[in-house]
Amino acid sequence: MPKLSLVVPVYKVQGYLPECLDSILGQDCTDFEIVAVDDCSPDGSGAILDEYAKRDDRIHVIHLTENVGLGRARNAGLEKATGDYVLFLDSDDTLSDGALSAIRDRIDATGDPEILIFDYARTYWDGRVRPNLRAELLKEKGPDTFSLAERPELLDLLQIVWNKAYRRDFIARTGLTFPPGYYEDAPWTFCSLISTERIAVLDRVCVHYRQRREGGNILKTVSRKHFDVFDQYQRVFDYLDAHEELAEWRGPLFRKMVDHYLTVLERPGRLPQDARAEFFHRASADYRARIPKGFTRPGGGRGHKYGMLERDAYTTMVSALAAVKFRQQVKTRTRTALNRSKRGAMGAFYQSQLRLPLDDNLVLFSAYWSRSVSCNPAAIDAELARLAPHMRRVWAVRADNADRVPKGVQVVRVGSREYWAALARAKYLVNNVNFADSVIKREGQIHVQTHHGTPLKTMGLDQQKYPASTDMDFEKLLERCDRWDYSISANRFSTVVWERVYPCSYTTLETGYPRNDVLVNAGSEEVRAARAALGLADGTKAFLYMPTHREYQPGFTPPLDLGRFARELGPDVTLLVRGHYFYGNSPHVNELRRTGRVVDVSGHARVEELYLAADALITDYSSAMFDYAVLDRPIISYVPDWDVYSAVRGTYFDLLQEPPGAVATTQTELLRLLSSGAYDSPETTGRRDTFRRRFCEFDDGHAAERVVRRVFLGEESQPPVVPFDERHHAPTPAQALELVERA
Repeated sequence: MPKLSLVVPVYKVQGYLPECLDSILGQDCTDFEIVAVDDCSPDGSGAILDEYAKRDDRIHVIHLTENVGLGRARNAGLEKATGDYVLFLDSDDTLSDGALSAIRDRIDATGDPEILIFDYARTYWDGRVRPNLRAELLKEKGPDTFSLAERPELLDLLQIVWNKAYRRDFIARTGLTFPPGYYEDAPWTFCSLISTERIAVLDRVCVHYRQRREGGNILKTVSRKHFDVFDQYQRVFDYLDAHEELAEWRGPLFRKMVDHYLTVLERPGRLPQDARAEFFHRASADYRARIPKGFTRPGGGRGHKYGMLERDAYTTMVSALAAVKFRQQVKTRTRTALNRSKRGAMGAFYQSQLRLPLDDNLVLFSAYWSRSVSCNPAAIDAELARLAPHMRRVWAVRADNADRVPKGVQVVRVGSREYWAALARAKYLVNNVNFADSVIKREGQIHVQTHHGTPLKTMGLDQQKYPASTDMDFEKLLERCDRWDYSISANRFSTVVWERVYPCSYTTLETGYPRNDVLVNAGSEEVRAARAALGLADGTKAFLYMPTHREYQPGFTPPLDLGRFARELGPDVTLLVRGHYFYGNSPHVNELRRTGRVVDVSGHARVEELYLAADALITDYSSAMFDYAVLDRPIISYVPDWDVYSAVRGTYFDLLQEPPGAVATTQTELLRLLSSGAYDSPETTGRRDTFRRRFCEFDDGHAAERVVRRVFLGEESQPPVVPFDERHHAPTPAQALELVERA
């Protein structure tokens, strides 16, 4: 049996769960088991648990068939725990480094106490860490073990179970279980503390208590479920009634009960307005029924509130709270005035448009900071025209890019009156990046964030760990992300990343990337047309070279000798180069361009057409690899600076260990792969298959349709994802030529 059992209840935490599990599995103490309880989570949390369990046999997963809530999920895990001690860890929190060793060592040093209490710290999205304000109560002073009567101030610690290790035989002896409902920690915490004779403390932060920016704490949800607090304290006092030897704790627990009731009343965002009087009267009844003989109210304002409860003086309480609310409103009005003055800089015209009704049939699209009509927004636009032709589709485009807009596309130039009017009145705003800070999210507007790639490199808040890669204002970033209503995802890997690095209250749509639909649905005609547009003759092998941007380089300088590439691979090979701008002004390279051996496709509007035309992709860290993998054509990772790139920017997985195909770290190695044909072998095909199953999970050709039906047509039921092994994709150039010749 392990020394420690960690019970981890799991529900809708896919963005944080890997970090939680990694924090446990990375401990230097290995004498533990994890009992993870999937509380019928509707997201990918259950699958994440199963993946981890396959890799580590210390993880035992329980999948509940219905959602039972936090308390009963913990009970399910407790039944399966086998360790000498049981710890509870919420699945969005993490253990600090060395926490389990410190807990184990303190247990051993104090002679196996029934309960060990350790410290925690609150952690925030912006990197702030706030210590427990009652940390001084955990100072290791006096005897190693003691009863609660010797240190009653421990009752004033936060009523939580996850800052303690409980001896499992103590739990069994006392018959402790978690009740259903909100505030389930209260009866467990109080009844266990007053029942034990041997407590020890550990003055060390062992748990990092995540303060989720987007909420996620049910106790901050407006609901009548907060009335559950009455049932929880009924259980506490029933326990006292059943254990006369614990009568000395009636006074302290009465005080905890009253404080808890007042907290629920006073905290905004808990009780519905029409339930506040009812809650107060029930709290008052409990007060009068349970007040111990000789009880003395605390002094000051707190004692005054006790008195109002005792007298059931709801009207007086309302007046007192109204005074507090008035002071808060004064502060809010001041902030609002400041915000209005800032918005005034946007111009009176935009302000006037914001006061007009929304146009339910107007959709404003933008892509890549309004540089082009492309990517996922363009694919959604096309599908919207097919399924909802009554909607008016408008694109925001910068003035200097207006000449690149396809014919028939309605455009508003960024900064124009038409642009601000569309931003103010469009019901739907669709973008693959964020709109400007000056854009105001109106009530009723729907923002769709499509993203523009599956992330290999770190994104969002994860970039805080790599300050050399960005000077981003992360608070401003998240304010922009707060406007999202929907976030489009191509795979569960991306979903987990987006929900963690952009912690805002949007809905994730796991539809696949709309821009990749064409890679599934295109036929031989589309493939041949894409090649013809680039001047690629039949029989020519085309490699598409797409290196990504590097923060530590000022411009696009591909680490590839284009002249040598052409010489060694011969006249039947063409290199399509797509970068920030074309590299190479030598007469030899210019001659290669004139002969068509090297084609600069950096300005090509539709990268999907380049994918269709190319026989294989050469890239490094670009998200192009994830999209091109849909075609099931060879991918070569040319990564001569992997060590530098991964250190400066940070990556989510090791591309050298999990590549989509062949890997080259030098130009000589790359040319050898290409000239010998080794880039397309059974081994590289196997790597590509593994890569595709992970990252092309939902790309079955119906992504745009799913988005349109859900967001614009309001259809909850979506076309099911085609099973991976039943999917088709566009033919290769060779297959397309063969089909034409047969015809």
